[in-house]
Amino acid sequence: MSGRPEPQSSPAHAPLAMMLSLADSRLPVGGHVHSGGVEQAIADGFIRTAADLADFLYRRVTTSGLVAASVAAAVADGVLEVAAAQREMDARTPSAAARKASLAQGRGMVRLARRMFPDHDWSTHKPTTHLPVISGSIGAASSLSGFHTALVLVYTTMSGSATAGQRLLALDPADVSIMIADLGAECERVAAQAAVGLADLSDPVLDVFAERHERQPMPLFMS
Repeated sequence: MSGRPEPQSSPAHAPLAMMLSLADSRLPVGGHVHSGGVEQAIADGFIRTAADLADFLYRRVTTSGLVAASVAAAVADGVLEVAAAQREMDARTPSAAARKASLAQGRGMVRLARRMFPDHDWSTHKPTTHLPVISGSIGAASSLSGFHTALVLVYTTMSGSATAGQRLLALDPADVSIMIADLGAECERVAAQAAVGLADLSDPVLDVFAERHERQPMPLFMS
């Protein structure tokens, strides 16, 4: 007889684990396909080292990551309806290429959501939806708070880009894992700020990277 204890399911934690699995970087919505600007930043010489990557991740988390998380939190908490949230994301994403990437990831997340919650009505996310908006709706369907929904989005935004950077720069996986852990506290701070209200920050450099990346003839990542 095995001494392994039976797994315990907790209503407070199972939804959070589910959200993390949906946003996993190995899926088509994560760092396996989207670099979040890292690929172009490396191509332009903005990122050359692990330290550069850490600085980029911090910058992305505290600007576009905060904005996206604030919309997701508002949807999860019922403050914003889906249609209004889509408009807020459009207004807060100046780059057409960045909007395209968000919608592409949103489509992938909707497909996953339909499999996870087959009885839920996802029709408000047709014909297209931004990733933060569908993330917020999944958070609401899972009874997650706006803070925890924002935390998942911020963390996976950061870790997905970190994974892309590791692959492109051939970094030591242990170094990148430590980098991700070191940024954990900042992710929590940003998620807490996102849960308070909609953010309206922008970062022109990230917008430029998004636009330049779309013009690359043979990119390894979709964004």
